[in-house]
Amino acid sequence: MIDHISINNFAIIENTEIDFEKGLNVITGETGAGKSIVIEAVSLALGSRADSSFVRTGAGKAVIQLAATIDGADHVITREISAGGKNLCRIDGQLATLGEVSALARKIADIHGQYDNQTLLDPLSQLDLVDKYHMSSIAPLKAEFTKCYESYKVAKAKLNDLLSRETENKRKLDFYKYEVEEIDKADMKVNEDEELTDRISVLQNSEKIFDAIETAYTLLDGDEGNILSLMALAQQSLESIQDYSRDLTEIGSGFNDLYYNLQDMTKAISDVRDSTSFTPGELDNAIARLDTIEKLKKKYGQTTEDVLAYRDRIAAELTQIENFDEIKGELGSECHNALSALRSASTELSNARKVSAEELSNAIETELHDLNFDDAHLVIQIKPAPAISSDGGDLCEIMMTTNKGEPLKPLAKIASGGEISRIMLAIKNVTGTYDKVPTMIFDEIDAGISGVTASIVGRKLKQISGDHQIICITHLPQIAATGNTNYRIYKDSDESNTYTHVEKLDTHEKVLEIARLLGGDRVTETTIKSAEELIERS
Repeated sequence: MIDHISINNFAIIENTEIDFEKGLNVITGETGAGKSIVIEAVSLALGSRADSSFVRTGAGKAVIQLAATIDGADHVITREISAGGKNLCRIDGQLATLGEVSALARKIADIHGQYDNQTLLDPLSQLDLVDKYHMSSIAPLKAEFTKCYESYKVAKAKLNDLLSRETENKRKLDFYKYEVEEIDKADMKVNEDEELTDRISVLQNSEKIFDAIETAYTLLDGDEGNILSLMALAQQSLESIQDYSRDLTEIGSGFNDLYYNLQDMTKAISDVRDSTSFTPGELDNAIARLDTIEKLKKKYGQTTEDVLAYRDRIAAELTQIENFDEIKGELGSECHNALSALRSASTELSNARKVSAEELSNAIETELHDLNFDDAHLVIQIKPAPAISSDGGDLCEIMMTTNKGEPLKPLAKIASGGEISRIMLAIKNVTGTYDKVPTMIFDEIDAGISGVTASIVGRKLKQISGDHQIICITHLPQIAATGNTNYRIYKDSDESNTYTHVEKLDTHEKVLEIARLLGGDRVTETTIKSAEELIERS
């Protein structure tokens, strides 16, 4: 519920704070005092679009803060609108997007006004009312429908994609065959180009490499005077004295490691020397092979791995092209089965919606009769849509007549602003048991009504306020009398500015305000007594 709102430099409001209570909060005031500005400020805090024209003349910015409680958690929404057009949103002190504010606001309040009933007239919103009314039975069917709808979309997209490429694929057939054959003919391996580059470097320097290896081996293990022979003699000398001290032992051990490592290195050099062979034409063959690979890389990828990956990709496409009719048949069958499942799920959902729509129609009609629509007849029609969409295969429209003998017509065509407000009130009273929005705000719900009907509307608001916090702006004493908490909006001015104020009324002040609504400027003992009686009856 909404606990508090602070409004600064917004329109003609300089600085106003309002603490809202549970139950029915009623706001009254003279015409032009700024009642709707308060609702406009609340609406802005709850995510409506901002405009620099909202900023009070002469102020740099307007600031609105709204404190609300949702499921036991406290939240503060802040909106700042600068005169230059800059708009900032905060949730609990942290910068937020307008979308994030709107998402949070949907958990806080619904705002309804005389000219703000598009939600009620929107067919999708009407369908949502039907779905929520029997949510326990409809929700699983909607989930199954959504699953089938997504499956059909995927299957249809795959088939359409295949069909869209049919002509192009025929053109690509020979081209892809040529590319696969060209890459396969090369019989290329991953990183083969790097290996060839190394081999060519060796072949181009083969004589120098062989001479260096031979010289190194001769020095290390030649016929006489070689390094290994000399190191063997040194090793024998060190072994003969290593028992005399710890230092000599460490020197001997270290020398042994050096000697054996050199033996291993000499063996490796010998193996390289013995395996080094250069056949005539090998260099030319390696260069030609590398050239073939480089040409393929220029055409199909930057690396040998890229070329082979491209080959696999077009080979897969080639298989699809060559088996087009078979694949088309498989996808067509998949699409047909998905569509059948979708239609079946849509039918089940429609049947459940029709049951819900009939019961909801009867419940709303009963409420309408209580709201002085004595001859009203309302039917929520569920009809087949031209095509199945993500919302199902149904169109929903509220049809109504308010007079005997007249045919049913779409709600948008038969109801005035005041009637729409009462119809919406009837719907809210029916749907209040499952509507989780804690606060409902009604701006001028009393437009176009008076007398007995006004009293009935007041009682309905009181009834709904048992489950929801209600904030209601009215000019009718019959509705004001039902308030649990009443507020008065008034304005004053000085030589240069006009100011709007909001005050919470105590019991006596509430009586005087209702007396003013009854008698206009002249508040008399008679109007005061009438106000007291009206409050007592409410």
